[in-house]
Amino acid sequence: MEPGAIVAVDAVRKRLGGTEVVAGLSFDVAPGEILGFLGPNGAGKTTTMRMILDIVRPDAGTIRVFGQAPGIAHRARIGYLPEERGLYRDVPAIETLTYLGTLRGLASGEARRRGLRLLGEMGLGDAARKSGAQLSRGMHQKVQLIAAILHEPELLIVDEPFGGLDPVNSDLLKAVLRDLRARGTAVIMSTHDMADAQALCDRILLIDRGRRLLYGPVGAIRDAFADGAVSVRGRGLPGPGSLPPSAAERSERDGTVRYLLRPGARAADLFRELATSGAEVERFQEEAPELGEIFVRAVAGDPRAEAVR
Repeated sequence: MEPGAIVAVDAVRKRLGGTEVVAGLSFDVAPGEILGFLGPNGAGKTTTMRMILDIVRPDAGTIRVFGQAPGIAHRARIGYLPEERGLYRDVPAIETLTYLGTLRGLASGEARRRGLRLLGEMGLGDAARKSGAQLSRGMHQKVQLIAAILHEPELLIVDEPFGGLDPVNSDLLKAVLRDLRARGTAVIMSTHDMADAQALCDRILLIDRGRRLLYGPVGAIRDAFADGAVSVRGRGLPGPGSLPPSAAERSERDGTVRYLLRPGARAADLFRELATSGAEVERFQEEAPELGEIFVRAVAGDPRAEAVR
């Protein structure tokens, strides 16, 4: 466990319905950081978050939240935005927020004041008196996020927070998460969108079938796979149907061809193959691959994942 960690998960295991959905998972979350929790459907992300929240209990291993076992004692210090959305259909949004705020330890008047302020800041001032049934999907999501942060939690857990949102509302929620991080809140964010994870997260944890594949700072992970992508400009480069032996994928944009290397291949191999093919290479640059590419390679067993596991 890192000193001062808000959450520490150590060798945790959990079986559901005869299947081990979390298999020896370990990680920490520090104050003032966003940890991106990534993995395919069924990888064990939601189960792990529910164990941190004490909704389900691990079969083995330990979890510490604020240095103690998870439990109701931490309720006022944690916010949670589940993937499943839902507000009371016949209750005005401000009344729902006031009620949920009191459950997190706020006085009713303070919960109402904070709720009205946050609704206004998120462009929902006119929706305060609307019931859940009258709110759009995007409004629902923003109201639920307000409910999760109304009591100013030290730990916020959000499960697929941007699903189904338009770009404007998605950017608004990202700004909220960045602001919380700046205030020292620890954030655990599950997302399928690798671009969101790359833009927002300080560290990522990639799991597959309950096992840790990648874990560490986003920059360090991209650097570890830096020989996995190369951008090339030139004449006579092989077309899409004629990949060089060291390349697994090819894409082209604005006259630049981007190659993703096969596991074990080096940029020097690609350069030699292009030169041998008769291509005239004018620019050849190694790049740190995008998280989406790293995700695919790590799940496929790329040996470079060992260095950041």
